[in-house]
Amino acid sequence: MSEDRKVAIITGSSQGLGASIAIKLSQRNIDIAINYSNNKEMALKIKDECVNNGVEAITVQADISSDDDCKKLVQETINAFGKVDILVNNAGTTKFADHSKLDKLNDEDFINIYKVNVIGPYQMIRAVEPIMKKNGFGAVVNISSIAGKTGIGSSIAYAASKGALNTMTLSLAKALGPEIRVNTVCPGFIGTGWFENRFGKETFDRIKKDQESITPLNKAGTPDDIADSAVFFCLEGAEHITGETLISDAGMHLNLPKG
Repeated sequence: MSEDRKVAIITGSSQGLGASIAIKLSQRNIDIAINYSNNKEMALKIKDECVNNGVEAITVQADISSDDDCKKLVQETINAFGKVDILVNNAGTTKFADHSKLDKLNDEDFINIYKVNVIGPYQMIRAVEPIMKKNGFGAVVNISSIAGKTGIGSSIAYAASKGALNTMTLSLAKALGPEIRVNTVCPGFIGTGWFENRFGKETFDRIKKDQESITPLNKAGTPDDIADSAVFFCLEGAEHITGETLISDAGMHLNLPKG
């Protein structure tokens, strides 16, 4: 480990957006802790990509809905690198349910989604707070969604969880300064492999084409697009920013239908 390099934990970083953030941070000379829940093989591939960029990297299996696992993830990072400077809360979950079909969601659905999307980030921030405060520097980035700003998305429970995450960002930004900054990125559509695997290539391509046609920038978001927004909050240029929610969606929120 280089004493000069910062250290970042990215939850849910074995694939998709989290992997893109890990790789981009490693390109900025930051040592990386890659977190995965199940897919160790993919996590090791992302680790190799980060190492090829000239930094050190580790992989840590942890379910961020578990407080013990959050503590383990932070402790193993400290054991490896001696500190944590950056935390990106990227891991998330959902359940697909038509918003007009209220009986498609029950209390367990809300609890399971909130445990990962809201409680998990809180537990991770609580776990890194002491080391960040001690070292006098911390940058936390929560990955939310425009669902939390607009009420759209895969389900009402998901949208509500992201709205809660946005509000929690405000509370924690007030509570943890001046040493720790807390900000949020709200992506729109992200064309990840997970999205394509769930809906199939034909539906994925149609949704991607629709995004390109309705967004003012005529773009369908990629993991790299959103990763750039997250990296901005982590590093130079954002030292004067905390408690901010950045929508990164090619302007998708401007063209949402009414009602």
